Amino acid sequence: MSDDQALTGPGTQSRRALLTGAGAVGAAAVLAACGGDDSGDGAAPTPTVSVSPTARPGGGDPAAGKPLAKTTDIPVGGGKIFGDQGVVVTQPNPGEFKGFSAICTHQNCTVSRVEGGTIDCLCHGSKFSIVDGSVKTPPAARPLPPREIKLTGDQISLA
Repeated sequence: MSDDQALTGPGTQSRRALLTGAGAVGAAAVLAACGGDDSGDGAAPTPTVSVSPTARPGGGDPAAGKPLAKTTDIPVGGGKIFGDQGVVVTQPNPGEFKGFSAICTHQNCTVSRVEGGTIDCLCHGSKFSIVDGSVKTPPAARPLPPREIKLTGDQISLA
């Protein structure tokens, strides 16, 4: 009697059928893991950091109202990234401050620097305008969403 025959009978599967089924499940898992990269360059997705406000009774962002920086900390024609709060604050023109999400719209990496009039994501090379968050360099196809900030004297905080 072969090993396959020894395992067959009412209510049992052959070893071959069991191994074939396990192989199919493994292959399906591998194929499922290959989906979801919208970059089109075949590169492996980059690990991301998700930044979202912590829920609290009454809703809202727990960082709202707490000072992020002084106006003098934000260079004219540049900006500063506040990764823990998930916001980038820019000063495109003297005295004009803007807030944007610090999460790149391409694959949710946290943006890395503000330089040369753009907010740059070094994960895949996307660049966004410091004026309105619009895409200046793909692969991102959507602008950075605005974040509301407020000025109180020389203090900048999330609204």
